[in-house]
Amino acid sequence: MGIKLIAFDLDGTFLDPKKNIPPDNIRALEEAAAKGVVIVPATGRIVGGVPQQIRELPFIRYYVTANGAFVYDALEDKAVARAEIPLEDALSLLRYEDSLGISYDCYQDGWGYMSAGMYDRAGEYVTDPGILKLVLTLRTRVPELKEYLRQKGESVQKLQLYFTDMQERARQFETLPGMFPDMAFTTSVPFNIEINSSAATKGQGLAALCRRLDIKPEEVLAFGDDRNDADMIRFAGVGVAMENAIEELRAAADWVTVSNAEAGVARGIERFVLGE
Repeated sequence: MGIKLIAFDLDGTFLDPKKNIPPDNIRALEEAAAKGVVIVPATGRIVGGVPQQIRELPFIRYYVTANGAFVYDALEDKAVARAEIPLEDALSLLRYEDSLGISYDCYQDGWGYMSAGMYDRAGEYVTDPGILKLVLTLRTRVPELKEYLRQKGESVQKLQLYFTDMQERARQFETLPGMFPDMAFTTSVPFNIEINSSAATKGQGLAALCRRLDIKPEEVLAFGDDRNDADMIRFAGVGVAMENAIEELRAAADWVTVSNAEAGVARGIERFVLGE
């Protein structure tokens, strides 16, 4: 039957540890696209957070973003699928985090927003320089996030919590799903928790796109490294974990490639699509 769609996570997967793109990964995408394969970034980031080098590739039309909350058709500039957190639910969770002194931000309408005080202290809890740059670049600093969201009156694509205390982070992972059962809790870096509607995961976003394109799950090749990639890896006919992936993902994968530092995505595409 063959692979008709390749979906790939960015951080820890397609990008190397310094947030650069290995040239082999671009070459492999180009060769796969030339064979007619649909190429889809699948990321916790918003579209604007996808590296420009990837967005400029002429064959990339679709994006699974915000962990599946917003599936985007760049050619038609419209949503393929949306699954967002109702405003009051988002505000309720943020009020709870305020009681614990946790810093947070959100994505709404394809952009990030953060309270001014938290934005100004971002370097205290975002310890990776590359991610800190993304946070500061892709967030608008607002006086107070909850009030800003209340005034806009719209649903939220994703919430992110940031931690300096990893024991508290572990406690929150245990506690929050029971308190907010209509939300999905995952992570993509060691110091955060990412929160979406329970209907928004990369796997569900990718499934919606495949239905639109009439592509079967067994015709999908997907790459990931962290917890927010798990259901996408399980959905795909061929799920590939990076060598640097968490153990949960390695166990769920059909194959483990080399690390993101060694262009592991390219090696997987060569094996399953290009026949090298």
